[in-house]
Amino acid sequence: MTDAKKTNHERPRARVKESKGNRVFDVVNVILMTLFALIIIIPMWNVVISSFAGKNAGTFVFWPKEVSIANYIRVFSDNSIWQSMFISVAKTVVGVVFHLFLCSIVAYALSKRDLKGRKLYSAMGIVTMFFSGGMIPTYLLIKSLGLLNSFWVYILPAMFSYYDMVILMNFFRDIPDSLEESAKIDGASDWRVFFSIIVPLSKPALATIGLFHGVWQWNDFMTTKLYVTNEALYPLQMRLYDIIVQAQAAASNGLNAQVSIATTSKGVQLATIVVTMLPILILYPFLQKYFVTGTMLGAVKE
Repeated sequence: MTDAKKTNHERPRARVKESKGNRVFDVVNVILMTLFALIIIIPMWNVVISSFAGKNAGTFVFWPKEVSIANYIRVFSDNSIWQSMFISVAKTVVGVVFHLFLCSIVAYALSKRDLKGRKLYSAMGIVTMFFSGGMIPTYLLIKSLGLLNSFWVYILPAMFSYYDMVILMNFFRDIPDSLEESAKIDGASDWRVFFSIIVPLSKPALATIGLFHGVWQWNDFMTTKLYVTNEALYPLQMRLYDIIVQAQAAASNGLNAQVSIATTSKGVQLATIVVTMLPILILYPFLQKYFVTGTMLGAVKE
């Protein structure tokens, strides 16, 4: 019997013969995906490499003749850049935590079909996805709340997103009710069930929403432009914008000649792009496994 099993195990598997159409389809897919990858990789490579090209930055180079960090020295020569970095990190971390907390507790409540007024709350939320108050009414509201020139202007208006709440709500509905029922039989409250059962099981969805909102917080520029004039509250995006403008003005007026010999306004701009995208590139690999799972939410139903 053992010899028979061994013989069956060692027997080569029959290969499925692919049709000519399938082979052509695979070849076309490989070509298209390769071209798509090159379209993404080549511009990013050019930005990173050109930022080290000194005064020759701005033209397409595969590798600079001389590697120079003058552009980065010029970016970080502004003493306030570290303060702006702190503001960006703080508003991203605090914003993501508050956003996930509010969206998740609302999603958990609306995932319960026996919630009174659930249809009314859902209708109110859907309206916000199609209509907004407009820029001027929003500015007047922010002003009346006393959020102008305040760190909380980055946090409070962006705490809730109905779209993100819907994604979390659909994920919560797929969690078996038996888990909550067994926990409540043992005396667990709704808060205990939420933090001890729902949140640990929802890491893929929370990581996906957190990554999207974190990238938005990190790249947010218009909030500062509209509501903040205090330079101490400038995030990295706004500070780098000022550096680029000052570099362009200095180049056009012939100022800072000693520094401009090794750098150009274009080189400084490329260096700021690298500085801006680097934290996200460092963070993404740690969230990738959750992000890939989260993007498949709702794609497969058993």
